Amino acid sequence: MLALITGASSGIGSEFAKILAHRGYSLILVARRLDRLEELAADILERYDVDISVVDCDLSDEKNCLSLYQSVEHEKVDVLVNNAGFGAYGEFSDTDLTTETKMIDVNCKAVHILTKLFLKDMERKNSGYILNVASSAGLMSGGPYMAAYYATKSYVVNLTRAINEELLEKGSGVYVGALCPGPVDTEFNKVAGVSFGLGGISAKNCAIEGVFGMLEKKKMVIVPTLSMKILTSLGRLVPVRLLLFVVGRLQKKKRVTIE
Repeated sequence: MLALITGASSGIGSEFAKILAHRGYSLILVARRLDRLEELAADILERYDVDISVVDCDLSDEKNCLSLYQSVEHEKVDVLVNNAGFGAYGEFSDTDLTTETKMIDVNCKAVHILTKLFLKDMERKNSGYILNVASSAGLMSGGPYMAAYYATKSYVVNLTRAINEELLEKGSGVYVGALCPGPVDTEFNKVAGVSFGLGGISAKNCAIEGVFGMLEKKKMVIVPTLSMKILTSLGRLVPVRLLLFVVGRLQKKKRVTIE
């Protein structure tokens, strides 16, 4: 059994790697920071008898996404975890355009490309799992002050839902689902330049729920913690303008940590 995890150098991605290694999966770990990937691989190899390869890759470049797939195509990946992604905080008119387009490339385009390419292989053997790491933000109508981030995660959620339904209608043995956590204690906050008012769950617990929801429950949308399940459910009942107002107010309360 072989799992490929993007954004594996820290946070949720590294926890996915440890959990899947514990389940006996060999690993292909992908991220931009090779030194961290090598440290993670060494740590896992001390505890588990699995094969691990690391790939330093910037998924904001479409060519790199294609090259990544081509380099591991012969490996016959059983599990793909599209975890790489980041956010940015601020008014849409003020946020940096280059940062946002790179965010779209990583959060949407890379997920789209890798899902499509690996899905084709999995369909041919009628087995496999793809978990796209989205966010509870992707279940909302929008997110003032993190407009681009919310939009990218909505793309991931809706793309995943549609693929999931297509597979169900065909009676396919392939699973595609989305993990939609609320705040998670990772480096995301530092990169996005915010500090969440709500307490986040640990990256480990988030990954545990993700793996269980994928491999055991095969849930289309996985929302860790009861509180986030309730909040996202309530969000579907609230008028859009009211929801946007509330979300905007909550976003404004985030303390900027990077000027």
